[in-house]
Amino acid sequence: MKDFFTPRSVAVIGASSHPEKIGFSVLKNVIDGGYDGRIYPINPTSDNLLGLKTYPSLEEVKGTIDLAVIVVPAEVVPKVLLDCGKKHIHSAIIISAGFKEAGPAGIKLQESLSKIAATYNIRILGPNCLGIIDPTTKLNASFATNMPKKRNIAVFS
Repeated sequence: MKDFFTPRSVAVIGASSHPEKIGFSVLKNVIDGGYDGRIYPINPTSDNLLGLKTYPSLEEVKGTIDLAVIVVPAEVVPKVLLDCGKKHIHSAIIISAGFKEAGPAGIKLQESLSKIAATYNIRILGPNCLGIIDPTTKLNASFATNMPKKRNIAVFS
């Protein structure tokens, strides 16, 4: 679980330059929260997002990635999770919605995620979740805009 709470590097897969998209919010929150590890925005059509070099795919990242934050359409998530497995990323937050809560097609997608996760030993938070906010490590890997102050309380939901 340390890669969820103390990652040395985070990839935001589906990072976007459009402020109305969740991929923009998540990337901006990781940066603005003060996270001091490596940040790898993944977007096949941009070279730079919010001042960071952008990579077209996980495969193009030369460094190790501890945590993947996935914000792509539901139908693309299984391929992305498979790419995470091939890259040896063992912790993933799937913010994307459109799975079990969306009916039979979503159930099949979610089942495919479970199979990929089991095959590659990937722990998943999600799908269809807010993400993680940890003021201790200054990691706001979510679409919630405010970083809470560091206190002696934790909330898991």
